[in-house]
Amino acid sequence: MAKHSGSIEVICGSMFSGKTEELLRRVRRAQIAGQCVQLFKPRLDDRYDKTQVVTHYGQASAGAEIADGSKDLCRRIRSETSVIAIDEVQFFDDQVVDVCLYLAHKGKRVIASGLDQDYRGDPFEPMPRLIALAEQVDKLRAICSLCGAPASRTQRLIDGKPARIDDPLILVGGVESYQARCRRCHRVRGKRMRKPFAFLE
Repeated sequence: MAKHSGSIEVICGSMFSGKTEELLRRVRRAQIAGQCVQLFKPRLDDRYDKTQVVTHYGQASAGAEIADGSKDLCRRIRSETSVIAIDEVQFFDDQVVDVCLYLAHKGKRVIASGLDQDYRGDPFEPMPRLIALAEQVDKLRAICSLCGAPASRTQRLIDGKPARIDDPLILVGGVESYQARCRRCHRVRGKRMRKPFAFLE
């Protein structure tokens, strides 16, 4: 392996699965090892703090740089930085994948955490491409808020009811708007599952 071989690590899963906690754990380990680390978050995510990356229940936090999209993030990388950590990467534009690839090719270790599915249960761009191109992918699961089973989906609630299929894709929120759900308990009003073959009718 080359001395300065870069890499991309993706931490994904539903809300409340511990993605940010795991991201901060890796950041702390890199700092303990004496590595220069930069931690970024999108400006859109101001739920708990504008300049801190904070877990949902406030168990861990760390100071972060705010980036207005992937171009701004790329401009902020310092030459001495060896580890770049990005929280809520799904809120960045599609070019964040190219930024991560570029940084990895330059010998940087890139750690990105984010939702792999949106509230509808569909792939949350640009995560699928980033997952495909990463050296390491860890998919974390939460606990279903209804039945207690392992949860891989994010349930959006509007006035206590499941959101509709045609609601806006992005709605920044926390425990007041979202729950972790398993496949069986996840609901999206207006969404119908299409059968892939006619013989299943």
